[in-house]
Amino acid sequence: MLRTLTLTLSMALAAASAALPALAQDGPLRIEITDGVTEPMAIAIPAFHGDAAVAQRIRDVVAADLTGTGLFREIPRDAQVARPGSFGEAIAYEDWRSVSAQALVSAEVTQSGEAISVKFRLFDVYAGQAQGDGMQFDARAGDWRRAAHKIADQIYARLTGEQPYFDSRVAFVQETGPKDARIKRIGVMDYDGQNILWMTDSSSLVLAPQFSRDGRRLVYTSFDSGFPQIRVMEVATVTSRALTQDADSMAFSPRFSPDGRWIAYSREQGGNTDIWLMDAASGAQRPLVQSPAIDTAPSFSPDGQRIVFESDRSGNPQLYVVGVGGGEPTRISFGDGRFGSPAWSPKGDLIAFTKQVGERFHIATMRVDGSGEKTLTESFLDESPTWAPNGRVVMFTRVAPGGNGQPRLHSVDITGRNMRPLSLDFAASDPSWGPLMP
Repeated sequence: MLRTLTLTLSMALAAASAALPALAQDGPLRIEITDGVTEPMAIAIPAFHGDAAVAQRIRDVVAADLTGTGLFREIPRDAQVARPGSFGEAIAYEDWRSVSAQALVSAEVTQSGEAISVKFRLFDVYAGQAQGDGMQFDARAGDWRRAAHKIADQIYARLTGEQPYFDSRVAFVQETGPKDARIKRIGVMDYDGQNILWMTDSSSLVLAPQFSRDGRRLVYTSFDSGFPQIRVMEVATVTSRALTQDADSMAFSPRFSPDGRWIAYSREQGGNTDIWLMDAASGAQRPLVQSPAIDTAPSFSPDGQRIVFESDRSGNPQLYVVGVGGGEPTRISFGDGRFGSPAWSPKGDLIAFTKQVGERFHIATMRVDGSGEKTLTESFLDESPTWAPNGRVVMFTRVAPGGNGQPRLHSVDITGRNMRPLSLDFAASDPSWGPLMP
């Protein structure tokens, strides 16, 4: 069972009122990340005040979230010469400027029984003023990591102007056993690989889980009937039901529409694979794309009006876009190589995909009209890209070469910078990034 989270944003604190003059800065402190960042912003995150044990854990998660983006550099603790004695103490901006801090986080954590309360403020050191109002989060003590992610989300949003993504979850497939006899089960975890909850057992093969836009359901391919069929799971109750049970065809690669009403999927029958649409409530189905080619891997646009998919109708796999009402698909990929596994960005501006050129695999992006192709990664095998809720980071599967090569999850910024493996102590594949938690 998944826990019911009771974390709430309870109040805004008064903005800090230190009256030092602004220094050489016309607007609020902001890090521009449009074209990637080569020099991270220096941020000071001194020890949080209050209950020492939980305060330290929350501080460390906030710091890990921010520095893990590659956009921020934490001021070392031994350089922090101006740590305030209490949460309400005036900020000694000059001392923080002397160690080149640009932003400063001050926070206090209190615990009462099974409840915690975390309040924080963010300061623009060079302007000598608070950046936005202070905020307070109340949560169950067991949800301290979510409280930390919420604080990091607020800081990230204020300093980048972008939507955040730390308080989100990722569905994935855990893989164990040899390559020719893999055992797979679906898990859901925090975006950073913590708080893993298992959604299926290892009794049958499962593939490619995909979150609904609201994060309440997972749709995935299951072999529990002996051949690939589609199941949907309610995440809160970990209960699932079959959506397809046709013994004459195989159903796989399902994706929810943004409103959760429709599921696009691949259907193989008689040696031919097409794209179908299914009403998620009634199970009524209709073909969307039919051709003698292999048409698979559909992904909805954020407005739900178009679908990008993979097809080999031109002779090798390429990407095509079609309206949900049907019609002639438009080819959008034309470069060298084999294109597949497209995923439409939640912003709607880009499509991430897998590209094979020779013996090398890449994760890449292009605009929805096929222009502006940009390669983000290169390895023996990179596949299955999925977008962070803010459309700035892509998570994917990387498989090591060799007979014992294992799949691992990695993430990379859309600029191609800040490649990072997730800290999981097991093999994992098929990530699906869910929405920002409420």
